[in-house]
Amino acid sequence: MSSGLQSCDFATGRGWPILPPSGVLGGRAMRVNADFGERVVIRPEDYQWRASPAAGVERMMLDRVGEEVARATTIVRFAPDSWFDAHTHGGGEEYLVLEGVFSDESGDYPAGTYVRNPIGSRHKPHTKEGCTIFVKLCQFEEGDDAQFHVDTRSADYQPGSAEGITVLPLHSVPGETVRMLHFAPGAKGPRHAHEGGEEILVIEGELADEHGRYPAGTWVRNPVGSSHLAYSDTGCLIYVKSGHLAQVAAD
Repeated sequence: MSSGLQSCDFATGRGWPILPPSGVLGGRAMRVNADFGERVVIRPEDYQWRASPAAGVERMMLDRVGEEVARATTIVRFAPDSWFDAHTHGGGEEYLVLEGVFSDESGDYPAGTYVRNPIGSRHKPHTKEGCTIFVKLCQFEEGDDAQFHVDTRSADYQPGSAEGITVLPLHSVPGETVRMLHFAPGAKGPRHAHEGGEEILVIEGELADEHGRYPAGTWVRNPVGSSHLAYSDTGCLIYVKSGHLAQVAAD
């Protein structure tokens, strides 16, 4: 699976411009958690918010590779009445609204809305009341051109891999699967290996495995070949993307 880097040029306005983290040589070469063969855990107490070029918009970078051309996974926090200028998604955009209401020309998206904007799509995002979103940029394959949104709060979940676990499929293409998983209190999943890697964002409650505990707001990247046994004592809701790290880890 290619990273889509060749088509996400922030210098020309395709994608979202992102300021470099402090301490980066020349303010250009940005590499944040860029070794995709490593496991990464970022909890809310680890967040370091950085101002963006847009007034009232801050970002917590989870991973990033690139200079003016970049692949990025970020939590973005918008103050009330803030916005970004109109821009085109040169490498595609995927996001989940975590808090508040995120809006653009196509509609208003409250917390729990999952949105995919494919390569070449364009919008001018804004928010009236303020919002926080989890967004992934420049990670679409050519041909992955479905543009849609899902209200995950009202959608019907299906029985999952074990008792007490239900699943909401969001998107699936070769090399990538995106789902929401709900764990009832005390639910435990089967031990499984991540042949193509896995990313998790804990939306509600607390997830746990043999490596630790992950409260709401925690982002976990499990590399290719890793395995674990996930469970939740309290119950939780998580976003899960799997399979997509195989090629980028090999590059």
